[in-house]
Amino acid sequence: MKPNEPQDDDDDELTPPLPAGVKNYITPGGHQRLQAELEQLWKVERPVLVNTISWAASNGDRSENGDYIYGKKRLREIDRRVRFLHKRLEQAQVVDPAQRGSCEQVFFGATVTVCKDDGCEATYAIVGVDEADVSRGHISWVSPLARALLKLHEGDVARLQTPLGIVELEVVKVCYLSLT
Repeated sequence: MKPNEPQDDDDDELTPPLPAGVKNYITPGGHQRLQAELEQLWKVERPVLVNTISWAASNGDRSENGDYIYGKKRLREIDRRVRFLHKRLEQAQVVDPAQRGSCEQVFFGATVTVCKDDGCEATYAIVGVDEADVSRGHISWVSPLARALLKLHEGDVARLQTPLGIVELEVVKVCYLSLT
């Protein structure tokens, strides 16, 4: 590696770090997805890439060998992601929302229907940091919206500070479902 090249050794920058001192709560479905990704990278993609890099290295001059150069770069990316996934899975505390039963209070794993100021309803599932996906309505339990909703009961009103001002959200329904 050249002295002026950026280091690729940092953990995955795209996934936000957990706040200091909090547990890495995750649903069973999220835990399975992380494990499946780890297995795919470690047992499928990495061995094929190592073979390609070995073949490319045996061809001689590595300085202009695209298979070798890009293979090594991709190998560093895979190894970085594997380290990240190992850390997250070691720290994970799996919580199955379906085991909670009937509860009208919002905790981790809850699927919450809220009514906004304008009368529109929206439904959110409160999930782990690594499984948040706003397009599916899955929000991280450490997000501002989830934090505003946590510990509220059906009928309570949450006040959420947004860039456009304070928004009030009434908790219409709380349920605990198996999330996939």
